[in-house]
Amino acid sequence: MNIGILGSGIVGQTLGSGLVTNGHKVMLGSRDAASTNAIKWAETNDAQHGTFSEAAAFADVLFNCTMGAFSLEAIKLAGEGNFRNKILIDVANPIDFSRGMPPRLTIGNDNSLGEEIQKLLPETKVVKALNTINYELMVNPGQLNNGHIDLFICGNDEAAKITVTELLVKEFAWKRECIVDLGEIKHARSTESMLLFLISLTMKYGTFKNGIKIHRC
Repeated sequence: MNIGILGSGIVGQTLGSGLVTNGHKVMLGSRDAASTNAIKWAETNDAQHGTFSEAAAFADVLFNCTMGAFSLEAIKLAGEGNFRNKILIDVANPIDFSRGMPPRLTIGNDNSLGEEIQKLLPETKVVKALNTINYELMVNPGQLNNGHIDLFICGNDEAAKITVTELLVKEFAWKRECIVDLGEIKHARSTESMLLFLISLTMKYGTFKNGIKIHRC
């Protein structure tokens, strides 16, 4: 499968490396095709790098790993037509650290970044996923509680969520029973807000390797 990743930071690189290891063709996209981070990663992983537009055009499935405050701009730079009829897994969170810790959301309450992306790309199947967990755990959840941590997804297209679930299970070793489908993309409001809680846990315990396990009576 051809997979495009928007964003050449540590999240995009970590997901990309995991996907390359499992035999997928990956292109890491950034604003500038000459991005030092993207070039170095591509050379190390025998993968490709390019602009946002090139990565989006290349891909069958896409990941949005850009900074949340920049995600909508990045998608516009990539060209809305390059996303048509594709699955976009939105990993980004609209977090603002400009006022120090803990951070705040730039979008929240009655809206979310996931919803804004879906509005911008009405012919794209947007699935919010992996945004409630540290990047290291995204591709290796077994590091924490033997992988018995819950991962929350949401999106409007049921078939797309099934595809994303299969990808998470097969490529990143998530336990199927730990993937919780919350419903429509509007539930991204909850999962994006959840990151604020996880950052508070990080401040409390001094580690980013935190997760949530739901217990129901």
